[in-house]
Amino acid sequence: MNARVQALAEQAKQSVPQGILGVDQWIEAYNQKFAELIVKECAAEADKQTIYCRGIPWGRWIKQHFGVDS
Repeated sequence: MNARVQALAEQAKQSVPQGILGVDQWIEAYNQKFAELIVKECAAEADKQTIYCRGIPWGRWIKQHFGVDS
């Protein structure tokens, strides 16, 4: 993984509550947060471009497609 992906992984890890979830629940919460952070990062990079999908900025379309709030 590159440094940015590792930073997102660490950010996801820090966002999951410690000690109140079982292992399976913690992994699920971590995976969900990590995926959300990746989608947001991709959308932010796409927003730097002047690309549109179905008439809306590409970054917003990516977040809508994956169901990620801003």
